[in-house]
Amino acid sequence: MNDTVDKLVIFLAKRDGIDKLVKTFQYVSKLVNWHVEKTYPEFATRAKQWEVASGLSRKAFRSGRFLTGFNALRRSPGTSPGFRLLAVLANSGEMVYFFFDHFLWLSRIGVMDSKYAKKMSFISAFGESVGYVFFIISDFILITRGLKAERKLLTEEEESKETEGEIKKIRMDRIMRLMAVAANIADLIIALAEIEPNPFCNHTVTLGISGLVSAWAGWYRNWPS
Repeated sequence: MNDTVDKLVIFLAKRDGIDKLVKTFQYVSKLVNWHVEKTYPEFATRAKQWEVASGLSRKAFRSGRFLTGFNALRRSPGTSPGFRLLAVLANSGEMVYFFFDHFLWLSRIGVMDSKYAKKMSFISAFGESVGYVFFIISDFILITRGLKAERKLLTEEEESKETEGEIKKIRMDRIMRLMAVAANIADLIIALAEIEPNPFCNHTVTLGISGLVSAWAGWYRNWPS
């Protein structure tokens, strides 16, 4: 059995693991900057620099990430026509998000003209939002199916180790999908703040908490068992 250090090393060896760690830095520093902005302006400036650097680093780590959605559609588009449609919509939105995120990153580091940053950010966030909506719908459908399957297994007169194993598998899958839903809803709020700025989504506390919920749900899902 791997100990905590072994698991941490495995976790950080994954691109998603590094992304969730740096995302935690990004949104903790955002909240710190907001909290001390008036009382400790010098410290707040450093926190802001950490937030910006973390955000840019995450974009660099995600280079080529749009191919993940393409490969998912190529390899396992879904088990039924309905799920295939949901998979196409969800993964297409995610592909748009990650693809245009490359240009947003290049605009922000000065390789491309900075005037393109706003447009790239909007397109990226719009694709991200579309993808999250359909990923959430897919997960809720599968959670509902899992609950029905679990109830059916629990009503069987004879219990066996195989039945217990199936129930355990269904429950673990449900936890993972609920973590995915939590992360996607949190990220959807962040994306909406870019698409349609409003007092709730754009408030620093809302963005900070949403970012941390998404990051920590990702920690849970990617942490080695």
